[in-house]
Amino acid sequence: MEYKKIGETYYIRVDRDDEIIANILDVCKKESIPSAVFSGIGGCKNAELQVFIPKTGSFETETIEGMLELVSLNGNVVSGDDGQLYHHTHALFTFKKDGQHGMAGGHLKSTTVLYTAEIELRPTIGGSIGRKFDTETGTGFWNFN
Repeated sequence: MEYKKIGETYYIRVDRDDEIIANILDVCKKESIPSAVFSGIGGCKNAELQVFIPKTGSFETETIEGMLELVSLNGNVVSGDDGQLYHHTHALFTFKKDGQHGMAGGHLKSTTVLYTAEIELRPTIGGSIGRKFDTETGTGFWNFN
């Protein structure tokens, strides 16, 4: 992984066999970024996608593998009260399976790069956004306090 800051934006190239979310969080730690939004594209070899099931109050996870075109990656990073960084990320992948084109998307837990991924990370300017834990869903939401 390499990255460069231009203006207030960080441009991150994630390399083969690297996990994208871990690298985004790593840049935030190294650069002392408490909250940000990001987007990106790339080529991946696997992804763990999740969907929240309100009835059970839990996430279902599905792993997809193969040549996955990451056609859309959107997310944010926020800080908890303890300073820990959390991400909320959604992604859409396209792929070919059994001669047919397919798509899969949802909440992204993790994804590993096959060739490269290009990420634009935009820190929050003039303040930061925290994380408020929600007991109903077991996840965190933006906290503006």
